[in-house]
Amino acid sequence: MPSHDTRLPLARRGFLLASTGAAAALALAAAPAHAGARRPFGRFGSPAARLTPQTLYVDPNGRGDHTTVKDAVTAATGSGWTLVLAPGIYRETVAVDVTRTETTWIGASEDPRDVVIVYDNAAGTPKPGGGTYGTTGSATTTVQADGFTARWITFANDWLRADHPGVTGTQAVAIKVQGDRSAFHHCRFLGHQDTLYADSIALTSFARQYFSHCYAEGDVDFVFGRATAVYENCHFRTLNRTDLAAAPYGFVFAPSTAGANPRGYLVTRSRVSSEAPDAFYKLARPWVPSSDTTARPSLVVRDTWLGPGIDAAAPYTNMSDAFPWQNQRFAEYRDTGPGARITVPENRPQLTREQAESATREAYLGDWRPWRETC
Repeated sequence: MPSHDTRLPLARRGFLLASTGAAAALALAAAPAHAGARRPFGRFGSPAARLTPQTLYVDPNGRGDHTTVKDAVTAATGSGWTLVLAPGIYRETVAVDVTRTETTWIGASEDPRDVVIVYDNAAGTPKPGGGTYGTTGSATTTVQADGFTARWITFANDWLRADHPGVTGTQAVAIKVQGDRSAFHHCRFLGHQDTLYADSIALTSFARQYFSHCYAEGDVDFVFGRATAVYENCHFRTLNRTDLAAAPYGFVFAPSTAGANPRGYLVTRSRVSSEAPDAFYKLARPWVPSSDTTARPSLVVRDTWLGPGIDAAAPYTNMSDAFPWQNQRFAEYRDTGPGARITVPENRPQLTREQAESATREAYLGDWRPWRETC
């Protein structure tokens, strides 16, 4: 088991308190002392010392080219732009369309807790023009372009069920990623239901995505979608719930892999922890959406520590009885921890050593090597 940073990142609830509390608390959250007031962009230059002509600087305090991420994305037309984000809380929704390829976003302080992109739409939130946003429309950040890279940024959705008891569409996406070759390094994804939507632009598109040293938290299906996605050295944390009286509280993974795609989600050298009671979470359930009833969700969890929050006796369950999890492509290999104990073997399908040789980041991502990228 590889070593991990034992510090728990500022959770979404803690961030929510900071963002809605007193102005002093907000100032501390937006601009930590170590961020450097005189150098908001750290080692990544400034508008007066631009690293490249295609580098834009974003600072909510007005020291950059733009004060919002959305304005910077609008200005960055075409391919190959880099956005450097100064410490701050960016309360906005942002979309990177398919034309804005090979874009890089950098959190200037190199600490994802300092740069937060957040909004509070849910699937059931009314839209100004009528109707509701739906799951996809609830996303704080949407990335459709190929070749997107983010480093040291928090993507959050701080919508809370408790604040909206009459809303039934409780999905609230922090980020929806659809582009091929999308990489996230040292990022955080904060939400409750449907936090991290790792998807593709179309049913026939097998988008490759890579998440390295990232943190994701939530409760229901909080890592989901049909991308070919590798999660390496990541930390997944399940949240406690006060609105439910019994288990299960939720599900970590809900892949919806296309039947024609040989590979879905690969979780490797990672960890799953929980603030909920022991065994109150399932590791995964398969999502076969109405838009693709031929989907065969695929998930491999290997060399990963599973904490006591995972139900070791029955870690998988159905989303729909019409598509039982046993008919999908779920497997584990050399997992450890109390949530990985094999007490009911038929409930814990395991890869053979030979099968595990093809369950690697190289096999999943092909000729793309995002772990070699440096900043």
